[in-house]
Amino acid sequence: MKLFQPQRVFFEEDALEYPLGAALLERMKAEGVPVRMTGSHNRVTGIPGANPQQSYSESKRTLVVGVKRDLRLDTCKPSADFEFALGTSCPGGCEYCYLQTHLGKKPYIRVYVNTEAILEKVAEITAANAPRITTFEAASTSDPLAVEHLTGSLAQAIRFFGAAEFARMRVVTKFAAVDSLLELEHRGHTRFRFSLNAAEIIRRFEHNTASAAQRIAAAGRIARAGYPLGFIIAPLFIYPGYQAGYRELFRELARTLDPIPPDLSFELITHRFTASAKRVILERFPGTGLDLDETRRRRKYGQYGLVKYIYPEAEYAQLKETIQGLLARFFPAARIEYFT
Repeated sequence: MKLFQPQRVFFEEDALEYPLGAALLERMKAEGVPVRMTGSHNRVTGIPGANPQQSYSESKRTLVVGVKRDLRLDTCKPSADFEFALGTSCPGGCEYCYLQTHLGKKPYIRVYVNTEAILEKVAEITAANAPRITTFEAASTSDPLAVEHLTGSLAQAIRFFGAAEFARMRVVTKFAAVDSLLELEHRGHTRFRFSLNAAEIIRRFEHNTASAAQRIAAAGRIARAGYPLGFIIAPLFIYPGYQAGYRELFRELARTLDPIPPDLSFELITHRFTASAKRVILERFPGTGLDLDETRRRRKYGQYGLVKYIYPEAEYAQLKETIQGLLARFFPAARIEYFT
């Protein structure tokens, strides 16, 4: 499995005052990766790209190392009570990604070096809510496992939550390099969720991520290491033969996990898109095979009047029946956290 290796790295000057920033600078220089300085990790110039396709592609090869200054934590329903970020974006190029319209024209991979300060804010919120357990999502805007071989920040967070009596972490990933995390003192306080889909969907739309087989194998190693385990199956697609595709996914997953770990969870999200997301997707992936035909969808109004295009009710109901039936067959004791 190939690990992410940036083709260029930008360092915010203040980041070099932190051990992780200094270590990353030395590593990139030693590996011959071009290094430049930037005044702010929010305003990076010098990433090549003559059109949206090139800008997107080159951004996904660019690492920016910075200091997170706004340490306020947002709520994160239904996944967790709050979310925190060890970075933003990821090396993956999933055509349908909901972050397509959130991270600007050049969604470069950004990592934060002031991990201690970020975790101190987590501790502050946890203390305010104690003795109630507070849950924190660590992957709302990034995939920390994708850059863990560079930062070690996810391991630091796992150890932090392992020592926390009233805090729990949730992390989701489409990558598979978990071996460095298997022997950490996690105490069951970090729930790993692997984002999975039918093998055909991953092959067609989830570029530069681990394969379905690699993720499933990694999930098995995580389960055997005693971590609480879950899966996000998203987005669920209706496509010719989807019933067989998802049946094979769950069959292989059950085979790999046997015996099925306790407290297994599933989060299920059907495909949807907005007009703005469609525009960006077509700019970045002009030959996409995604079904983005609004006339084949129903409109759902979200927060602030935002319109999302989701499957018609009858098709949605059939998809839901199919997926829930497969879960009942292969994982009868698993918990479905939500289906949306």
